[in-house]
Amino acid sequence: MNQAERLIIFDTTLRDGEQSPGASMTKEEKLRIAIALERMRVNVIEAGFPAASSGDYEAVRAVAEGVRESRVCALARAREADIDRAAVAIESAAAGRIHTFLATSPIHMQMKLKMEPQAVLEQAVWAVRHARRYCDDIEFSPEDAGRSEPDFLCRVLEAVIKAGATTVNIPDTVGYSVPEQFGALIADLRARVPNSDQAVWSVHCHNDLGLAVANSLAAVMSGARQVECTINGLGERAGNAALEELVMAVRTRQDFFPCDTSINAREIVPTSKLVANITGFAVQPNKAIVGVNAFAHESGIHQDGVLKMRETYEIMRAEDVGWGTNRMVLGKHSGRNAFRSRCQALGIGFATEAQLNEAFARFKDLADKKHEIFDEDLQALASEASAALVNERIRLISFRCCSETGERPFAEITLVLGEEERRASSSGDGPVDAAFKAIDSVVQSGTELLLYSVNNITTGSDAQGEVTVRLDKAGRVVNGQGSDTDIVLASAKAYINALNKLEQADLRTHPQIALL
Repeated sequence: MNQAERLIIFDTTLRDGEQSPGASMTKEEKLRIAIALERMRVNVIEAGFPAASSGDYEAVRAVAEGVRESRVCALARAREADIDRAAVAIESAAAGRIHTFLATSPIHMQMKLKMEPQAVLEQAVWAVRHARRYCDDIEFSPEDAGRSEPDFLCRVLEAVIKAGATTVNIPDTVGYSVPEQFGALIADLRARVPNSDQAVWSVHCHNDLGLAVANSLAAVMSGARQVECTINGLGERAGNAALEELVMAVRTRQDFFPCDTSINAREIVPTSKLVANITGFAVQPNKAIVGVNAFAHESGIHQDGVLKMRETYEIMRAEDVGWGTNRMVLGKHSGRNAFRSRCQALGIGFATEAQLNEAFARFKDLADKKHEIFDEDLQALASEASAALVNERIRLISFRCCSETGERPFAEITLVLGEEERRASSSGDGPVDAAFKAIDSVVQSGTELLLYSVNNITTGSDAQGEVTVRLDKAGRVVNGQGSDTDIVLASAKAYINALNKLEQADLRTHPQIALL
Protein backbone atom coordinates (compact mmCIF):
# COMPACT_ATOMS: atom_id res chain seq x y z
CA MET A 1 0.00 0.00 0.00
CA ASN A 2 1.16 3.53 -0.70
CA GLN A 3 0.97 6.24 1.96
CA ALA A 4 -2.55 7.33 1.00
CA GLU A 5 -3.87 3.76 1.16
CA ARG A 6 -2.13 2.75 4.39
CA LEU A 7 -3.88 3.33 7.72
CA ILE A 8 -1.42 3.19 10.62
CA ILE A 9 -2.67 1.49 13.77
CA PHE A 10 -1.22 3.08 16.91
CA ASP A 11 -2.09 1.00 19.96
CA THR A 12 -2.04 2.69 23.36
CA THR A 13 -3.41 -0.15 25.51
CA LEU A 14 -0.20 -0.17 27.55
CA ARG A 15 -0.39 3.57 28.22
CA ASP A 16 -3.88 5.04 27.99
CA GLY A 17 -5.50 1.67 28.59
CA GLU A 18 -3.59 1.33 31.84
CA GLN A 19 -5.13 4.57 33.05
CA SER A 20 -8.38 2.71 33.73
CA PRO A 21 -8.62 2.54 37.55
CA GLY A 22 -7.44 -0.89 38.63
CA ALA A 23 -5.90 -1.80 35.26
CA SER A 24 -2.24 -1.45 36.29
CA MET A 25 -0.01 -4.04 34.66
CA THR A 26 3.36 -5.41 35.67
CA LYS A 27 6.36 -5.16 33.38
CA GLU A 28 6.00 -8.84 32.47
CA GLU A 29 2.31 -8.44 31.67
CA LYS A 30 2.97 -5.40 29.48
CA LEU A 31 5.59 -7.36 27.57
CA ARG A 32 3.17 -10.24 26.97
CA ILE A 33 0.59 -7.84 25.57
CA ALA A 34 3.22 -6.07 23.45
CA ILE A 35 4.28 -9.39 21.91
CA ALA A 36 0.63 -10.16 21.12
CA LEU A 37 0.26 -6.71 19.49
CA GLU A 38 3.40 -7.33 17.45
CA ARG A 39 2.01 -10.69 16.34
CA MET A 40 -1.13 -8.82 15.26
CA ARG A 41 1.12 -6.53 13.19
CA VAL A 42 0.25 -3.34 15.04
CA ASN A 43 2.35 -0.57 13.50
CA VAL A 44 3.09 1.49 16.63
CA ILE A 45 2.90 0.35 20.26
CA GLU A 46 2.79 3.15 22.84
CA ALA A 47 4.47 1.30 25.69
CA GLY A 48 4.04 3.86 28.45
CA PHE A 49 4.97 7.18 30.05
CA PRO A 50 8.58 6.70 31.23
CA ALA A 51 8.77 9.88 33.32
CA ALA A 52 5.67 8.92 35.31
CA SER A 53 7.33 6.31 37.51
CA SER A 54 10.21 3.86 37.65
CA GLY A 55 7.72 1.07 36.92
CA ASP A 56 6.59 2.73 33.69
CA TYR A 57 10.18 3.41 32.69
CA GLU A 58 11.23 -0.21 33.17
CA ALA A 59 8.18 -1.48 31.32
CA VAL A 60 8.89 0.73 28.30
CA ARG A 61 12.50 -0.47 28.27
CA ALA A 62 11.36 -4.10 28.41
CA VAL A 63 8.97 -3.61 25.50
CA ALA A 64 11.63 -1.75 23.48
CA GLU A 65 14.01 -4.66 23.98
CA GLY A 66 11.43 -7.41 23.39
CA VAL A 67 9.60 -6.09 20.30
CA ARG A 68 11.37 -6.12 16.94
CA GLU A 69 8.70 -5.70 14.26
CA SER A 70 6.49 -2.91 15.62
CA ARG A 71 7.63 0.64 16.35
CA VAL A 72 7.83 1.32 20.10
CA CYS A 73 6.66 4.73 21.29
CA ALA A 74 7.15 6.52 24.62
CA LEU A 75 4.99 9.40 25.82
CA ALA A 76 6.51 12.61 27.23
CA ARG A 77 5.20 15.96 28.30
CA ALA A 78 6.81 18.91 26.56
CA ARG A 79 9.49 19.04 29.24
CA GLU A 80 13.20 18.36 29.02
CA ALA A 81 13.28 15.71 31.77
CA ASP A 82 10.32 13.84 30.28
CA ILE A 83 11.77 13.78 26.78
CA ASP A 84 15.22 12.75 28.00
CA ARG A 85 13.70 9.90 30.02
CA ALA A 86 11.60 8.74 27.06
CA ALA A 87 14.66 8.74 24.79
CA VAL A 88 16.63 6.50 27.14
CA ALA A 89 13.67 4.15 27.59
CA ILE A 90 13.35 3.43 23.86
CA GLU A 91 17.05 3.52 22.92
CA SER A 92 17.18 -0.26 22.42
CA ALA A 93 14.11 -0.39 20.16
CA ALA A 94 14.52 -1.60 16.59
CA ALA A 95 12.32 1.37 15.66
CA GLY A 96 11.40 4.04 18.18
CA ARG A 97 9.21 7.11 18.49
CA ILE A 98 8.92 9.92 21.03
CA HIS A 99 5.41 11.27 21.48
CA THR A 100 5.29 14.66 23.16
CA PHE A 101 2.22 16.74 23.99
CA LEU A 102 1.10 20.12 25.26
CA ALA A 103 -2.41 21.47 25.78
CA THR A 104 -3.70 24.12 23.37
CA SER A 105 -7.31 24.76 24.43
CA PRO A 106 -8.06 28.04 26.26
CA ILE A 107 -9.33 26.25 29.38
CA HIS A 108 -6.22 24.07 29.63
CA MET A 109 -3.76 26.89 28.90
CA GLN A 110 -5.39 29.25 31.41
CA MET A 111 -6.43 26.90 34.20
CA LYS A 112 -3.89 24.07 34.05
CA LEU A 113 -0.73 25.33 32.36
CA LYS A 114 -1.01 28.99 33.45
CA MET A 115 0.65 29.90 30.15
CA GLU A 116 -0.06 32.45 27.42
CA PRO A 117 -0.73 31.08 23.90
CA GLN A 118 2.58 32.37 22.50
CA ALA A 119 4.50 30.64 25.29
CA VAL A 120 2.64 27.41 24.57
CA LEU A 121 3.55 27.63 20.88
CA GLU A 122 7.21 28.25 21.69
CA GLN A 123 7.29 25.39 24.22
CA ALA A 124 5.74 22.99 21.70
CA VAL A 125 8.35 23.88 19.07
CA TRP A 126 11.16 23.55 21.60
CA ALA A 127 9.91 20.13 22.70
CA VAL A 128 9.81 18.77 19.16
CA ARG A 129 13.29 20.10 18.39
CA HIS A 130 14.66 18.65 21.61
CA ALA A 131 13.10 15.26 20.87
CA ARG A 132 14.62 15.31 17.37
CA ARG A 133 18.06 15.25 19.00
CA TYR A 134 17.34 11.66 19.98
CA CYS A 135 14.97 10.31 17.35
CA ASP A 136 13.85 11.07 13.81
CA ASP A 137 10.28 9.86 14.41
CA ILE A 138 8.49 12.45 16.53
CA GLU A 139 4.78 12.74 17.21
CA PHE A 140 3.22 15.89 18.63
CA SER A 141 -0.25 16.14 20.18
CA PRO A 142 -2.03 19.40 21.04
CA GLU A 143 -3.96 18.15 24.06
CA ASP A 144 -7.68 18.99 24.02
CA ALA A 145 -7.45 19.93 20.34
CA GLY A 146 -11.19 19.44 19.95
CA ARG A 147 -11.83 22.48 22.15
CA SER A 148 -8.91 24.57 20.89
CA GLU A 149 -9.31 27.73 18.78
CA PRO A 150 -8.77 26.68 15.14
CA ASP A 151 -6.53 29.61 14.20
CA PHE A 152 -4.18 29.01 17.11
CA LEU A 153 -4.24 25.26 16.51
CA CYS A 154 -3.17 25.83 12.89
CA ARG A 155 -0.27 28.01 14.02
CA VAL A 156 0.94 25.38 16.49
CA LEU A 157 0.66 22.50 14.02
CA GLU A 158 2.46 24.39 11.26
CA ALA A 159 5.26 25.29 13.67
CA VAL A 160 5.78 21.78 15.09
CA ILE A 161 5.82 20.21 11.62
CA LYS A 162 8.43 22.77 10.58
CA ALA A 163 10.39 21.89 13.75
CA GLY A 164 10.49 18.22 12.77
CA ALA A 165 7.28 16.49 13.91
CA THR A 166 6.62 13.60 11.53
CA THR A 167 3.15 12.84 12.96
CA VAL A 168 0.64 15.35 14.28
CA ASN A 169 -2.09 13.85 16.42
CA ILE A 170 -5.45 15.54 17.04
CA PRO A 171 -6.90 14.29 20.35
CA ASP A 172 -10.53 14.55 21.36
CA THR A 173 -9.33 14.48 24.95
CA VAL A 174 -12.68 14.68 26.71
CA GLY A 175 -14.78 12.86 24.11
CA TYR A 176 -16.74 16.01 23.29
CA SER A 177 -16.77 15.83 19.50
CA VAL A 178 -19.37 14.35 17.16
CA PRO A 179 -18.43 12.67 13.86
CA GLU A 180 -19.49 15.35 11.37
CA GLN A 181 -17.80 18.07 13.40
CA PHE A 182 -14.61 16.08 14.04
CA GLY A 183 -14.25 15.01 10.42
CA ALA A 184 -14.70 18.63 9.35
CA LEU A 185 -12.03 19.73 11.85
CA ILE A 186 -9.46 17.32 10.39
CA ALA A 187 -10.29 18.39 6.84
CA ASP A 188 -10.06 22.08 7.81
CA LEU A 189 -6.72 21.70 9.59
CA ARG A 190 -5.18 19.75 6.71
CA ALA A 191 -6.38 22.41 4.27
CA ARG A 192 -5.21 25.41 6.30
CA VAL A 193 -1.82 24.22 7.57
CA PRO A 194 0.60 25.02 4.71
CA ASN A 195 3.00 22.13 5.38
CA SER A 196 0.31 19.56 6.22
CA ASP A 197 1.63 17.20 3.54
CA GLN A 198 4.91 16.82 5.44
CA ALA A 199 3.41 14.88 8.36
CA VAL A 200 1.06 11.98 8.98
CA TRP A 201 -2.24 13.12 10.47
CA SER A 202 -3.44 11.11 13.43
CA VAL A 203 -6.45 11.09 15.78
CA HIS A 204 -6.92 9.97 19.38
CA CYS A 205 -10.58 9.82 20.39
CA HIS A 206 -12.14 9.17 23.78
CA ASN A 207 -15.48 7.46 24.23
CA ASP A 208 -17.29 9.67 26.75
CA LEU A 209 -20.29 9.99 24.42
CA GLY A 210 -19.83 6.56 22.86
CA LEU A 211 -18.52 8.15 19.65
CA ALA A 212 -14.78 7.36 19.72
CA VAL A 213 -14.86 4.88 16.83
CA ALA A 214 -17.32 6.97 14.80
CA ASN A 215 -15.20 10.10 15.28
CA SER A 216 -12.03 8.23 14.31
CA LEU A 217 -13.63 6.86 11.13
CA ALA A 218 -14.92 10.32 10.20
CA ALA A 219 -11.35 11.59 10.57
CA VAL A 220 -10.06 8.79 8.33
CA MET A 221 -12.48 9.89 5.63
CA SER A 222 -11.06 13.41 6.00
CA GLY A 223 -7.47 12.27 5.47
CA ALA A 224 -6.22 11.04 8.83
CA ARG A 225 -3.90 8.11 8.24
CA GLN A 226 -3.15 7.06 11.81
CA VAL A 227 -5.73 6.09 14.44
CA GLU A 228 -4.85 5.73 18.10
CA CYS A 229 -6.82 3.02 19.83
CA THR A 230 -6.81 0.28 22.46
CA ILE A 231 -7.74 -3.37 22.68
CA ASN A 232 -11.37 -3.75 23.85
CA GLY A 233 -11.67 0.05 23.96
CA LEU A 234 -9.89 0.07 27.32
CA GLY A 235 -8.91 3.48 28.64
CA GLU A 236 -9.43 6.35 30.99
CA ARG A 237 -13.04 7.14 31.97
CA ALA A 238 -15.28 5.62 29.26
CA GLY A 239 -12.27 4.38 27.30
CA ASN A 240 -10.72 4.92 23.89
CA ALA A 241 -11.60 3.94 20.35
CA ALA A 242 -11.60 0.13 20.15
CA LEU A 243 -8.89 -1.24 17.86
CA GLU A 244 -10.97 -4.25 16.81
CA GLU A 245 -13.92 -2.09 15.76
CA LEU A 246 -11.80 0.37 13.80
CA VAL A 247 -9.86 -2.33 11.96
CA MET A 248 -12.89 -4.40 11.03
CA ALA A 249 -15.00 -1.39 10.05
CA VAL A 250 -12.35 -0.28 7.58
CA ARG A 251 -11.70 -3.81 6.31
CA THR A 252 -15.36 -4.79 6.00
CA ARG A 253 -16.27 -1.57 4.19
CA GLN A 254 -13.49 -1.39 1.62
CA ASP A 255 -16.17 -0.15 -0.78
CA PHE A 256 -16.31 3.01 1.33
CA PHE A 257 -12.93 3.59 2.97
CA PRO A 258 -9.99 4.56 0.73
CA CYS A 259 -7.41 2.81 2.94
CA ASP A 260 -6.75 -0.38 4.89
CA THR A 261 -4.56 -1.60 7.74
CA SER A 262 -1.84 -4.25 7.82
CA ILE A 263 -3.42 -5.90 10.90
CA ASN A 264 -3.56 -9.70 11.11
CA ALA A 265 -7.21 -9.80 12.14
CA ARG A 266 -7.08 -13.47 13.17
CA GLU A 267 -5.11 -12.33 16.23
CA ILE A 268 -7.83 -9.93 17.39
CA VAL A 269 -9.84 -12.32 19.59
CA PRO A 270 -6.81 -14.01 21.23
CA THR A 271 -5.33 -10.59 22.03
CA SER A 272 -8.65 -9.33 23.34
CA LYS A 273 -8.86 -12.31 25.69
CA LEU A 274 -5.27 -11.79 26.84
CA VAL A 275 -5.88 -8.12 27.70
CA ALA A 276 -9.12 -8.96 29.50
CA ASN A 277 -7.36 -11.69 31.46
CA ILE A 278 -4.44 -9.50 32.52
CA THR A 279 -6.38 -6.34 33.36
CA GLY A 280 -9.44 -8.02 34.84
CA PHE A 281 -11.72 -5.90 32.63
CA ALA A 282 -14.08 -8.49 31.17
CA VAL A 283 -15.50 -8.02 27.68
CA GLN A 284 -19.26 -7.55 27.66
CA PRO A 285 -21.02 -10.40 25.80
CA ASN A 286 -22.57 -8.13 23.16
CA LYS A 287 -19.36 -6.21 22.47
CA ALA A 288 -18.78 -5.83 18.72
CA ILE A 289 -16.22 -8.22 17.19
CA VAL A 290 -14.83 -9.71 20.43
CA GLY A 291 -17.94 -10.30 22.57
CA VAL A 292 -19.03 -13.93 22.89
CA ASN A 293 -22.40 -13.03 21.34
CA ALA A 294 -20.92 -11.07 18.43
CA PHE A 295 -21.56 -13.95 16.01
CA ALA A 296 -24.41 -15.69 17.88
CA HIS A 297 -27.87 -15.95 16.34
CA GLU A 298 -30.88 -16.58 18.58
CA SER A 299 -33.73 -15.64 16.25
CA GLY A 300 -35.10 -18.52 14.20
CA ILE A 301 -35.33 -16.27 11.16
CA HIS A 302 -31.67 -15.29 11.53
CA GLN A 303 -30.59 -18.89 12.09
CA ASP A 304 -32.45 -20.04 8.99
CA GLY A 305 -30.91 -17.28 6.91
CA VAL A 306 -27.36 -18.00 8.09
CA LEU A 307 -27.78 -21.72 7.40
CA LYS A 308 -28.92 -20.97 3.85
CA MET A 309 -26.29 -18.30 3.19
CA ARG A 310 -24.03 -16.83 5.86
CA GLU A 311 -24.03 -13.34 4.30
CA THR A 312 -27.75 -12.91 4.97
CA TYR A 313 -27.03 -11.93 8.58
CA GLU A 314 -23.22 -11.87 8.95
CA ILE A 315 -21.10 -9.13 7.42
CA MET A 316 -17.82 -10.79 8.42
CA ARG A 317 -16.68 -14.30 9.28
CA ALA A 318 -16.07 -15.19 12.90
CA GLU A 319 -12.90 -17.09 12.02
CA ASP A 320 -11.46 -14.00 10.28
CA VAL A 321 -11.12 -12.21 13.63
CA GLY A 322 -9.87 -15.23 15.55
CA TRP A 323 -12.97 -17.02 16.80
CA GLY A 324 -12.37 -20.74 16.60
CA THR A 325 -8.72 -20.43 15.55
CA ASN A 326 -7.31 -20.43 19.07
CA ARG A 327 -7.84 -24.13 19.61
CA MET A 328 -4.54 -25.90 20.32
CA VAL A 329 -5.61 -28.50 22.90
CA LEU A 330 -3.25 -29.92 25.52
CA GLY A 331 -3.98 -32.53 28.15
CA LYS A 332 -2.47 -34.48 31.01
CA HIS A 333 -0.40 -36.58 28.61
CA SER A 334 1.19 -33.53 26.96
CA GLY A 335 4.89 -33.17 27.61
CA ARG A 336 7.10 -30.29 28.66
CA ASN A 337 8.17 -29.52 25.08
CA ALA A 338 4.59 -29.26 23.80
CA PHE A 339 3.76 -27.04 26.77
CA ARG A 340 6.78 -24.79 26.23
CA SER A 341 6.17 -24.55 22.46
CA ARG A 342 2.54 -23.56 22.84
CA CYS A 343 3.39 -21.00 25.50
CA GLN A 344 6.03 -19.48 23.21
CA ALA A 345 3.50 -19.27 20.39
CA LEU A 346 1.21 -17.35 22.75
CA GLY A 347 3.98 -14.95 23.75
CA ILE A 348 4.43 -16.52 27.18
CA GLY A 349 8.12 -16.72 27.99
CA PHE A 350 10.06 -18.07 30.95
CA ALA A 351 13.16 -16.26 32.16
CA THR A 352 14.61 -19.30 33.91
CA GLU A 353 14.24 -23.08 33.84
CA ALA A 354 12.83 -22.85 37.37
CA GLN A 355 9.99 -20.64 36.15
CA LEU A 356 9.24 -23.11 33.36
CA ASN A 357 9.20 -25.99 35.85
CA GLU A 358 6.82 -24.14 38.16
CA ALA A 359 4.47 -23.25 35.30
CA PHE A 360 4.59 -26.83 33.98
CA ALA A 361 3.72 -28.15 37.42
CA ARG A 362 0.70 -25.82 37.55
CA PHE A 363 -0.26 -27.04 34.08
CA LYS A 364 -0.13 -30.67 35.22
CA ASP A 365 -2.26 -29.87 38.28
CA LEU A 366 -4.84 -28.25 36.03
CA ALA A 367 -4.71 -31.17 33.59
CA ASP A 368 -5.71 -33.48 36.43
CA LYS A 369 -8.82 -31.38 37.01
CA LYS A 370 -10.05 -30.94 33.44
CA HIS A 371 -9.79 -33.09 30.33
CA GLU A 372 -8.70 -30.51 27.77
CA ILE A 373 -6.60 -27.40 28.27
CA PHE A 374 -7.02 -24.60 25.75
CA ASP A 375 -4.98 -21.50 24.95
CA GLU A 376 -7.21 -19.42 27.24
CA ASP A 377 -6.34 -21.75 30.12
CA LEU A 378 -2.63 -21.27 29.45
CA GLN A 379 -3.03 -17.48 29.41
CA ALA A 380 -4.81 -17.63 32.77
CA LEU A 381 -2.16 -19.99 34.13
CA ALA A 382 0.61 -17.63 33.00
CA SER A 383 -1.09 -14.65 34.65
CA GLU A 384 -1.45 -16.57 37.90
CA ALA A 385 2.18 -17.75 37.78
CA SER A 386 3.35 -14.20 37.08
CA ALA A 387 1.33 -12.90 40.03
CA ALA A 388 2.82 -15.55 42.29
CA LEU A 389 6.35 -14.52 41.34
CA VAL A 390 5.72 -10.84 42.02
CA ASN A 391 3.22 -10.85 44.87
CA GLU A 392 4.29 -13.32 47.51
CA ARG A 393 3.83 -11.63 50.89
CA ILE A 394 0.42 -13.26 51.34
CA ARG A 395 0.32 -16.89 50.20
CA LEU A 396 -2.51 -19.38 50.27
CA ILE A 397 -1.52 -22.71 51.85
CA SER A 398 -4.83 -24.50 52.29
CA PHE A 399 -8.52 -23.78 51.94
CA ARG A 400 -11.70 -25.56 52.99
CA CYS A 401 -15.25 -24.42 52.51
CA CYS A 402 -18.57 -25.96 53.53
CA SER A 403 -21.92 -24.94 52.08
CA GLU A 404 -25.09 -26.96 52.56
CA THR A 405 -28.81 -26.39 52.50
CA GLY A 406 -30.16 -24.92 55.72
CA GLU A 407 -26.71 -24.20 57.17
CA ARG A 408 -24.69 -20.99 57.16
CA PRO A 409 -21.67 -21.34 54.82
CA PHE A 410 -18.33 -21.69 56.56
CA ALA A 411 -14.70 -21.30 55.37
CA GLU A 412 -11.34 -22.24 56.90
CA ILE A 413 -8.11 -20.92 55.48
CA THR A 414 -4.37 -21.15 56.12
CA LEU A 415 -2.17 -18.30 54.91
CA VAL A 416 1.47 -17.37 55.11
CA LEU A 417 1.66 -13.71 56.02
CA GLY A 418 5.24 -12.61 55.57
CA GLU A 419 7.10 -15.40 57.38
CA GLU A 420 4.27 -16.39 59.70
CA GLU A 421 1.70 -19.10 59.06
CA ARG A 422 -1.80 -18.09 60.19
CA ARG A 423 -5.10 -19.94 60.27
CA ALA A 424 -8.58 -18.44 60.39
CA SER A 425 -12.21 -19.37 59.87
CA SER A 426 -15.41 -17.47 59.30
CA SER A 427 -19.03 -17.89 58.33
CA GLY A 428 -20.73 -15.73 55.73
CA ASP A 429 -23.81 -15.10 53.61
CA GLY A 430 -22.35 -17.47 51.01
CA PRO A 431 -19.18 -19.49 50.53
CA VAL A 432 -17.37 -16.63 48.78
CA ASP A 433 -18.34 -14.15 51.50
CA ALA A 434 -17.15 -16.63 54.15
CA ALA A 435 -13.83 -17.07 52.32
CA PHE A 436 -13.24 -13.31 52.04
CA LYS A 437 -14.09 -12.74 55.71
CA ALA A 438 -11.71 -15.52 56.78
CA ILE A 439 -8.89 -13.99 54.73
CA ASP A 440 -9.58 -10.50 56.01
CA SER A 441 -9.60 -11.66 59.62
CA VAL A 442 -5.91 -12.49 59.09
CA VAL A 443 -4.85 -9.62 56.85
CA GLN A 444 -6.97 -6.80 58.34
CA SER A 445 -6.81 -5.00 55.01
CA GLY A 446 -9.29 -2.19 55.57
CA THR A 447 -10.39 -2.37 51.94
CA GLU A 448 -13.71 -1.83 50.19
CA LEU A 449 -14.86 -4.43 47.67
CA LEU A 450 -15.89 -2.54 44.52
CA LEU A 451 -16.38 -5.42 42.11
CA TYR A 452 -16.73 -9.18 42.15
CA SER A 453 -17.01 -10.76 38.72
CA VAL A 454 -16.96 -14.37 37.47
CA ASN A 455 -16.39 -15.53 33.91
CA ASN A 456 -15.81 -18.95 32.44
CA ILE A 457 -12.49 -19.17 30.61
CA THR A 458 -13.59 -21.92 28.23
CA THR A 459 -16.74 -23.97 27.68
CA GLY A 460 -17.81 -27.12 29.50
CA SER A 461 -18.76 -28.01 33.05
CA ASP A 462 -15.07 -28.59 33.87
CA ALA A 463 -14.08 -25.13 32.65
CA GLN A 464 -11.95 -22.90 34.83
CA GLY A 465 -13.77 -20.01 36.39
CA GLU A 466 -11.92 -16.73 36.27
CA VAL A 467 -12.71 -14.34 39.10
CA THR A 468 -11.93 -10.63 39.16
CA VAL A 469 -11.95 -8.74 42.45
CA ARG A 470 -11.58 -4.96 42.56
CA LEU A 471 -10.56 -3.40 45.88
CA ASP A 472 -10.26 0.20 47.01
CA LYS A 473 -8.02 1.29 49.85
CA ALA A 474 -7.71 5.00 50.58
CA GLY A 475 -8.41 5.87 46.95
CA ARG A 476 -6.03 3.34 45.44
CA VAL A 477 -7.87 0.85 43.22
CA VAL A 478 -6.46 -2.55 42.24
CA ASN A 479 -7.77 -5.61 40.43
CA GLY A 480 -7.00 -9.15 41.50
CA GLN A 481 -7.47 -12.25 39.38
CA GLY A 482 -7.72 -15.90 40.24
CA SER A 483 -8.69 -18.97 38.26
CA ASP A 484 -9.59 -22.53 39.16
CA THR A 485 -12.14 -25.19 38.33
CA ASP A 486 -13.43 -24.55 41.87
CA ILE A 487 -15.02 -21.11 41.71
CA VAL A 488 -14.81 -20.47 45.46
CA LEU A 489 -11.09 -21.27 45.47
CA ALA A 490 -10.66 -19.03 42.42
CA SER A 491 -12.40 -16.27 44.40
CA ALA A 492 -10.01 -16.69 47.32
CA LYS A 493 -7.03 -16.56 44.94
CA ALA A 494 -8.35 -13.36 43.32
CA TYR A 495 -8.89 -11.68 46.70
CA ILE A 496 -5.38 -12.59 47.85
CA ASN A 497 -3.93 -11.41 44.52
CA ALA A 498 -5.59 -8.01 44.97
CA LEU A 499 -4.39 -7.74 48.57
CA ASN A 500 -0.84 -8.52 47.45
CA LYS A 501 -1.01 -5.75 44.87
CA LEU A 502 -2.01 -3.33 47.62
CA GLU A 503 1.03 -4.45 49.62
CA GLN A 504 3.32 -3.37 46.77
CA ALA A 505 4.44 0.14 46.05
CA ASP A 506 2.18 1.72 43.43
CA LEU A 507 3.99 1.30 40.11
CA ARG A 508 2.00 4.16 38.63
CA THR A 509 2.82 7.13 40.79
CA HIS A 510 1.58 9.74 38.34
CA PRO A 511 -1.90 11.17 38.93
CA GLN A 512 -4.58 10.06 36.50
CA ILE A 513 -4.80 13.39 34.75
CA ALA A 514 -6.26 13.60 31.27
CA LEU A 515 -3.34 12.61 29.08
CA LEU A 516 -4.52 13.17 25.53
